[in-house]
Amino acid sequence: MTFPHLAETTLNAANRIGEWLAQNDFASPPLAVDADCVVLAGNAVIPTIDAACRLSAENRTLLISGGIGHSTPFLYAAVARHPRYRVLQTTGRAEADILADIAHQFWNIPRERILVEDKSTNCGENARFTRDMLEAQGITVRNGIVVQDPTMQRRTMATFARVWEGTENAPHWMSYPGYLPVLHNGDDGLAFIHEAQDVWPVGRYLSLLLGELPRLQDDANGYGPRGRGFIAHVDIPEAVQEAWHTLQQDALLRDALASRSL
Repeated sequence: MTFPHLAETTLNAANRIGEWLAQNDFASPPLAVDADCVVLAGNAVIPTIDAACRLSAENRTLLISGGIGHSTPFLYAAVARHPRYRVLQTTGRAEADILADIAHQFWNIPRERILVEDKSTNCGENARFTRDMLEAQGITVRNGIVVQDPTMQRRTMATFARVWEGTENAPHWMSYPGYLPVLHNGDDGLAFIHEAQDVWPVGRYLSLLLGELPRLQDDANGYGPRGRGFIAHVDIPEAVQEAWHTLQQDALLRDALASRSL
């Protein structure tokens, strides 16, 4: 389903928010030597999944965290559409189990280097259960790379910071989304510049952007320490706040989102 063009101001605001949420701590794509361990949080963005596998293929532990949650059907659908991965069984399986099959069968990562955490249903549990698994296995991580859906990357990093808060010799977790979504007004409507990538429908992506900023707020309604306490404090730049208000105030965008099933 095509999505209507956005005004340039709204389009720029969406891309500003998307770039900020897709927290990337690396000036260039990281190398395997940058980490002892790669953590892949369950998601349905194939370029992100591939990025984590690419990093782990060079003799690094890959810990995959993800059970069955409300977004799991999106992973089932993404795998079913993929020209290679579609041979995998998905329905009824935990995200981590499916992603472990991708890592082993298509990226040749040995099973003994893949840790599977298949109970978490949100990014808070991704972080908490990752810590539990590392400690249970006696694995010490000095430098780790966390890979997640770009729209959730910054929140996931704040969750990892919260889970290891105050811990002596805590791992140094670095953020790498593996893929940066960028929108443009294409010939047939709003689209991602890298159209060949198997990512979200445009409308769902915009809805995720709008919903993510309130969660990151450190106030009574947000997930920060002064709110629900799920994440460490996040400093939200004024330019990002302004971009979010621009999206909120765009009547055409609101109408377009309201008319779609996301």
